[in-house]
This record gives sequence, C-alpha cells and structure tokens, in this order.
Amino acid sequence: MPVTRDIVATYRGPGAVMRRLLADNAREDRALAMVMAGCAVMFIAQWPRLARQAHLESVDLNPLLGAALLAWVFIAPLILYALAFLAFLLARLLGGKGTTLDARIALFWALLATSPLVLLHGLVAGFIGTGLQLQLVGAVWFLAFIWFWLTNMRVAGWSPK
Repeated sequence: MPVTRDIVATYRGPGAVMRRLLADNAREDRALAMVMAGCAVMFIAQWPRLARQAHLESVDLNPLLGAALLAWVFIAPLILYALAFLAFLLARLLGGKGTTLDARIALFWALLATSPLVLLHGLVAGFIGTGLQLQLVGAVWFLAFIWFWLTNMRVAGWSPK
C-alpha cells in the first residue's frame, strides 16, 4: 500500500497498519527510509517558521535553514535510533517480546504518520506565529504522535506476529 494511504489508515486504526508493516517483511532499510522521510518532512515543516523569523528579525534565511537541515536530517535520526532502543529496553522490562527493529519501526512510523500535522504546525507557525492556534496544533500533533507510538509499541511487543 502506498505510504499516503497508510498514513490515512493510521488515523483510523494505527494497530492494523503497524501489524501490516511488520508482516510485510520488515527490514532495516525500510526503517531507515521511514526515519529519513519523517525527518525530511520535519525539516520542510520548519521552512515557513524560519522564513517568518528571518523576515521579522531581518536576518539571512540560509543560515537558519542550514541549522534546521543539520538538526533534522543529520542529528535527529541518530537521536531517534537511540530513543527507539530505549523504548525497546523498556518494553522488554514490561514483558514485551518484540525486536529492536520492531521498536524502531514503531517509533519511525509514528513520526512519519503524523507528518500532515507537522506540516500544518509549520504553516500555522509561519503564517500566524506564536499563540493559541500554534499551541493547539502542536498539542494535537503531540497527542497523535504519542497515541500512534504507544499503539505501535503494543502491537510490536505484545501482539502475535
């Protein structure tokens, strides 16, 4: 199934999509593609906010974009790999039977599946700026991310494969 259909399906039932992702011959190259795509979307979502900041502060946009690129495309994937390993260890302590790859896919898919909300957050930050609207969109993104991640971890660690 195309990624866009899987993203939409995740909002209806994240567990079913996670089961399908794990059943479809889950491999490390797919996990890496998920985390890189998710981080690329996070980087792109920063553009409106950074453009607004550059305009309001009368600074050059390129250094801001370069810093965001370094943070989201080069550093964030490493941090996410470490976070997925910690989630794997916690799941094992709680009796989970999944693998480290399952934990990585659970986290990385949660990040990629919430990408539409991240893009909306970036647009709100760029066009409206700070305020209640930005906080609401950020809270919706965060809650969706946590919901997807916890559901994915439950499927990855405790559901029969």
